Amino acid sequence: MDTRNLIPVQQFCEKYEIEFSFINSLNDYGLIEITYIEKDQFIELEKLHEIERIIRLHEDLGVNLEGIDIITNLMQKIRNLQDEINLIQNRLNIYED
Repeated sequence: MDTRNLIPVQQFCEKYEIEFSFINSLNDYGLIEITYIEKDQFIELEKLHEIERIIRLHEDLGVNLEGIDIITNLMQKIRNLQDEINLIQNRLNIYED
């Protein structure tokens, strides 16, 4: 399998100075997805920004996994609503001209 868009979990944990068990907890809770290739564990490169945000919520603000789940769900709903508003505004612009 192609691993160019994947980051080894061990390397990620060392760089961000977090426990491997925390990443496993995030995976178990469904907040992130770990890709398994043979015995190695990887994180998708495109999910890096989201995982960094989760780490900041946990480390800097002391938010537990349940709180992180609620926050990420609400943020996703906000993004979906913003996309819907943009779509509606674009449709309305057609009729205003």
